[in-house]
Amino acid sequence: MSTSAITYDTLLLDQDAWDLVLDSNGNIALASPPYAIAQDVASAIRTFLGECWYNTELGINWWGQVFGQLPPSSLIIELINQEALTVSGVVSVQTVITSFSERALAGYVQFVDVNNVTTTVNF
Repeated sequence: MSTSAITYDTLLLDQDAWDLVLDSNGNIALASPPYAIAQDVASAIRTFLGECWYNTELGINWWGQVFGQLPPSSLIIELINQEALTVSGVVSVQTVITSFSERALAGYVQFVDVNNVTTTVNF
């Protein structure tokens, strides 16, 4: 992990549709840190293993290890933490599951970035 300040932008996604957003000029909008890092963490933990055709190693094995399995919450927390740590600039992660049943999972990921900013992402 780099210890220098993160300055990159990422494509801004609509929080409800999780799709691209246009800026006032009709161009694809960009998000800047710290929001960009939070959005990238949210994207990372939402990605299914094998879903990204350009890198099938990205993502969480939701189908193989979680869905239909009812694994211990400690395994899910570890899977989420590992994936969140793959985001550039994230230096530490804490995941809290607030609700877990056989059909629903809710909680949040709190992370610290290299700029020493603490951010929370709900899922």
